[in-house]
Amino acid sequence: MPLVPDQDLVLFASSLADDARRISNQFFRQPHTVSSKSDGTPVTIADLEIEQHLRKVIGQHYPDHGVYGEEEGLSGSATHWLWVLDPIDGTKSFTTGKPTFGCLIALLYQCKPVLGIIDMPALDERWVGIQDQTTLYNGSPCKAAETHVLADATLNATTVDMFDPQEWQIFCQVNEAVRFRQFGADCYAYGLLALGYTDLVMEAGLGRFDYLALVPVIKGAGGCISDWEGEALTFDSTGQVLASANPTLHAQALRLIASAP
Repeated sequence: MPLVPDQDLVLFASSLADDARRISNQFFRQPHTVSSKSDGTPVTIADLEIEQHLRKVIGQHYPDHGVYGEEEGLSGSATHWLWVLDPIDGTKSFTTGKPTFGCLIALLYQCKPVLGIIDMPALDERWVGIQDQTTLYNGSPCKAAETHVLADATLNATTVDMFDPQEWQIFCQVNEAVRFRQFGADCYAYGLLALGYTDLVMEAGLGRFDYLALVPVIKGAGGCISDWEGEALTFDSTGQVLASANPTLHAQALRLIASAP
């Protein structure tokens, strides 16, 4: 059983989200240069400054903790405590003025996520998930929906471009069983799932920094989150993610995925 973070760590993580929000809002909808990384994805000065700042603060307060970030990779030891950072999840949204970008902060103990924060700087919304505790949305408990039938469920993904041809075929099979699908919310879709406003999020090609913070948030709201085979998400997962509002819906979606040709 992973160690549960104490209150000092929870408050510290929230302060990191406060700092990231302040920096991102300074750059949001302001003129800035958008560069391309080696994989073709965009990066801005906001991404870089947020991650550099968070790394510095973590190093000052917890020098024995490791840090893994989207922009600078792994530093320090990942043996026990490891922070996993996505300074701006949804950089394409950020650069085009859409307020649905977020900051994702995860704390792992022995490679398993025990604390996760989804922060939406432009929307003033925040989810804090802690292992074995109820997820808080802007300080109040939240709960995922009680939708128990796929035909009544809504399905989300950030973009069709995240799926390879076989994954897209599987996604479409799930889509045929649900009420309707939506695209484009980035990490916000998982927050909305934790609030009870959507039922399923199915994605692929995610990095560790994209999915690890989501795990405590979804679980603490009564939902389920795993890879497409139903295995728990860890630092070493492949990047296929299925999040569902409850165990019943999750089991149905997994059976449908497994039955795909």
